[in-house]
Formats: sequence, structure tokens, C-alpha cells
Amino acid sequence: MAHAEAIPTPPVWGVMAEFPDITSIYKAAHEVRDAGFTKWDVYSPVPIHGMSEAMGLKLSRITFIIGAGATTGVLGAIALQIGISAYEYQTVVGGKPFAAWEPFTPIIFELGVLLSAFGAVFGMLALNKLPMLYHPLHKKERFLRVSDDRFVLAIEADDPNYDASATGAMLKKLGATHVDVVEA
Repeated sequence: MAHAEAIPTPPVWGVMAEFPDITSIYKAAHEVRDAGFTKWDVYSPVPIHGMSEAMGLKLSRITFIIGAGATTGVLGAIALQIGISAYEYQTVVGGKPFAAWEPFTPIIFELGVLLSAFGAVFGMLALNKLPMLYHPLHKKERFLRVSDDRFVLAIEADDPNYDASATGAMLKKLGATHVDVVEA
């Protein structure tokens, strides 16, 4: 007698809920935040004013990365130019002292801007975990329309408050028009 093998079910990534408009997803974001969820996100075809506050997002770390890049660029430019003009190649130009700051200004500015721009680009890529070649939400047909006219709130199964049935029911109660489980 042959035994039927059980078909393995893929692990659950989380739950995705579609909302009809900006007002309903904004209110749902407030409720999800107040319910204590920490691993969730809102996807929308347009920027929603105040959504960062509704989600309880903190100040982005990218500003500190950019500031560190600018500071490193400015201090590096000053150290490089003073080191070269005052110590390595002492050349009197126009009777100015070796460590005069005036001729250093363009290089200080340019290196500060350059390193802050590199910090912005590479910091953004690192903080957003990019490039991400695959995401489980991309398998859902409804999610693919989020850039056109859909408003989606997705909660990850890794969240400590996630419960397979209760989370979906909560989102439905908050006004979701469609709730779908997302497999990993």
C-alpha cells in the first residue's frame, strides 16, 4: 500500500491587506501602530502626508550618514591641504602663509559635497537593503497594481504580535477590502 506524500506548504512571509482609499489606510496605519506591530509597511501610489507619523517612524539614520560624510570630507580636505602646503611642499604663493584657509575653500567645499553625496547614495542602498532582487509581495497580482491605484498595508510574520488568523481579521475590521496571506 503506497502512502500519499504530504505536499509541503511554503512558509508564510506575512499578510497583505488592500484598502480602498488614503483615509482608510491612514487610519489603519494608526491602529496597526497602536496595536504594537513593528515589522510592517504601507505601500501607496502617491505620497501620503503624515504617514510617517501615523506609522510611528523615527528620524532616518541617513541624515547622520550624510553628516558624517560631509564632516569627513571637510576635515580630510583641510588636513590634506595643510599637510601638503605647510609641511610637504612649502611654496610661497602671493606672500600668503602656508596654512592660509582662503585658497583651500573650493577643495573643502567640493570634498564635503562629494563625500556627503556618496554617503547619501550608499547609505540609502544599505539602509533599504538594496538591491533586493526578490520580495514575496511581488508574487501577488494585487500588490503589483500598488503603483497604479492600490493602497496596501503588509505585516510580516516575523513580527512578535503576528498571529495568522487574528492579524488578518484585525485588518479586515479596519476596513481592508481584500486580505491575503503572502508566502515566502
